[in-house]
Amino acid sequence: MSVTYLDAIREAQAKALASHPGVFIYGQDVALFGGAFKATKNLLQQFPGRILDTPISEDAMVGAAIGAAAEGMRPIVEMQFADFSTVGFNQIVNHAATLFWRTGVPCPITIRLPSGGTMGSGPFHSQMMETVYAHYPGLVVMTPATVEDAYSMLLEAVLEIDDPVIFCEHKMLYYHLKAPALPTVALPAKHARIARHGKHATLATYSAMVHEALLASQQLATEGFEIEVVDLRTVKPLDTDTLLASVARTGRLLAVGESFPWGGVTAEVVSRAADEGFALLDAPPRRLNAKDTPVPYHPNLWTAHRPSANSIAAALRDLLRS
Repeated sequence: MSVTYLDAIREAQAKALASHPGVFIYGQDVALFGGAFKATKNLLQQFPGRILDTPISEDAMVGAAIGAAAEGMRPIVEMQFADFSTVGFNQIVNHAATLFWRTGVPCPITIRLPSGGTMGSGPFHSQMMETVYAHYPGLVVMTPATVEDAYSMLLEAVLEIDDPVIFCEHKMLYYHLKAPALPTVALPAKHARIARHGKHATLATYSAMVHEALLASQQLATEGFEIEVVDLRTVKPLDTDTLLASVARTGRLLAVGESFPWGGVTAEVVSRAADEGFALLDAPPRRLNAKDTPVPYHPNLWTAHRPSANSIAAALRDLLRS
C-alpha cells in the first residue's frame, strides 16, 4: 500500500494532534468537510473540538492563531489556496513574524499553503508564494518536494519550531506523488539534500520543480553529462553550505523555480553563489523561472508558462556550453 503526498500531510497533522494537546487545526471547511483538498479528512472524528472551521477571513484566521500561539498553543492554519494568504498578509508579516522580536513571546504557528499550479486553475489559484514570505525575517519557509518531507517537515514545523512556519505544499504533488511508507527518520528541515549526484553542473531547486529537474538530469545523462540536483527543501533559511559544496564539485549552477522571475529564491541562490562562491564557478550562474505574466488558464499555455523538464534541459545545455 502506497502513501501519497496528501496522505503524508494528513498523517503528520494527526500525529501532531496526538502528540501535543496544544495543537489544533483552524481554517475554512476543515472540520466536517475535511478541507478543500481533504487534507483534514476524518480528523474531526479522531480529535473532536480541535479541528475548527473559520469564517471566510484569512486575516481573522491568522490573527486568532497568533493570539492562541502567544498563550501557548501550536495552531495549524490551512489556507484553501496559497494565493488567498495575501488577505492575511498583514497578520503574517507584521505580527506573527515580529512577535518574538518585539515581546520575547514565541509564535509557533504553522500556515499551510496549497501552492503552485494545476491545469486550468488560472491566476488566482496557482501562485507560488514562497518568495514573498521568504523576504521577511522571523518566518521559516518550507517547500517539501517528497512524500517523506511532506510528513517529516510538517511534523517538525508544528511540534519543534517556535517560529512561524509557512509550509508551501504543492497541489500538483498531492495525488501524483507516492511513496511505499512514511519515514521513520528524517533530515532536519533546514538542511538541503542532494537528490542526484553529479559532476558537470549543479541544479538547485525546490518543491515540484525537483521532479522536473530530475527528469531533465536524466535527459542530460544520455548525452554524457552528470547533473547534481540539490533539493533546497527549506528556502528560508537557505542552506548555503550544501549549495556551495555542490558548486565546488561541479563549477556551474542553474537555479530553477516555479515562481515569477523578479527577485525571489532563484535570484537569492544565484546571488549567494556569486557573492560567496565566485572562485568556485567556471561559468556565470543562471536561473530559470516561470514567465513574468499571471498564470494562464489554458492547459497548453500553463504548460509553457512554468519550467519543464525540456526547458530545464535546454537551459542546462546552454550552461554547459559556456
